[in-house]
Amino acid sequence: MTEYSDAVDRQRLLIEAEKWAKGTANIHAHSLNSMWYDSRPEDTEGGKSVVDITYNSGLIERRLDNGKVVYFGKKLTGDELIREYVRKNSDKPKKNYVYI
Repeated sequence: MTEYSDAVDRQRLLIEAEKWAKGTANIHAHSLNSMWYDSRPEDTEGGKSVVDITYNSGLIERRLDNGKVVYFGKKLTGDELIREYVRKNSDKPKKNYVYI
């Protein structure tokens, strides 16, 4: 049964990371067109405001003043998500696991 412990540990970490990924890293209400990720400067032309929500998964959700929603970035999944989760939560004790 111990031959499966690495796979079980990885799955446990993945489940934890997927739950963590849904959390909010920050919320930014602004009218700037110079955000590092912004490929839509027209959203804030004329002083229009937007709300950008950054999730732990790496995805950025932009809510426009007209109610529309657009997304920036890449949503991390699998081993990439596990690595980011472990990196951001490195102060928590964790089992021995080989990270790819």
